[in-house]
Amino acid sequence: MKEINWGFIGCGEVTEKKSGPAFNLVDGSHVMAVMSRNPDNAASYAARHHIKKWYTDAQELIDDPEINAIYIATPPSSHATFAIMAMRSGKPVYIEKPLAASYEDCVRINRISEQTGVPCFVAYYRRYLPYFRRVKSIVNNGVLGNIVNVQIRFSTPPRELDYNSNDLPWRLQPDISGGGYFYDLAPHQIDLLQDIFGVIVKAHGYTANRAHLYQAEDTISACFRFENGLVGSGSWCFVGHKSASEDCVEIIGDRGTLSFSVYNYDPIRLVTSDGITNIVVKNPDYVQLPIIKNVIEDLQGSDICRSTSVSATPTNWVMDRILGKM
Repeated sequence: MKEINWGFIGCGEVTEKKSGPAFNLVDGSHVMAVMSRNPDNAASYAARHHIKKWYTDAQELIDDPEINAIYIATPPSSHATFAIMAMRSGKPVYIEKPLAASYEDCVRINRISEQTGVPCFVAYYRRYLPYFRRVKSIVNNGVLGNIVNVQIRFSTPPRELDYNSNDLPWRLQPDISGGGYFYDLAPHQIDLLQDIFGVIVKAHGYTANRAHLYQAEDTISACFRFENGLVGSGSWCFVGHKSASEDCVEIIGDRGTLSFSVYNYDPIRLVTSDGITNIVVKNPDYVQLPIIKNVIEDLQGSDICRSTSVSATPTNWVMDRILGKM
């Protein structure tokens, strides 16, 4: 595949700035069509982004002979359906994270990808960003010595929409999202740690609903163990006071500690016997550009993208274990 002509299924907020424009910035890649069930949304998005075609039916977009690759940017509950439709049509897929709304759906996607031989990539783009590559480099260079523990700490106050029980955002509807804000935000944190330390092979969690704003869990505590024996823990609260807001992953070694944020991109903080160093790393304007470029290079045969449905599946396994879904 020298020329990659993309069809977008879904045109929500994430496609506006994080991903959508990046597809046209890579040589040999073009956005050919976009699909939304709402015709006004599809037409408006196509006009604003100078896209040739728009659809209201996903199958029609997939069947378009001018399109040879599909980007799925819908809520997780429909990822498996659209991915399987595309792969059975012989068209590679790039899916927003998490891969699906459950571990079982991830397995279904992998099975069809294997049967058809059609690749499926997943938008765990943070592992490609300069900020997190610096984190991984510091760990791999042995600056921290032997890594002995990892901690995820995340707390945020409720959003305004969380109080509207009659019209909750889809992220708070587990049948659509997979499991509240945890299923939306924790995947990036877990994927980054697995990219650095390997697959998590044991995980257990405790969940609670402390504010009773919605049915999904709003507070989660978990512990986990990586395949190399390293242990870690995580704490997530989505109904805390704003004064307690926190976005921190801390890696503890026997020669120092490293802390960084996953969503705020605060300066990376390195503490060793030599002192404290704050490291500022700038990311590209379109944060998905590095991974999208790698996906396209894979399809063109010049490189290999390792953020696939197979590598993404353990993240869903960990989340489902923590939430007690399996």
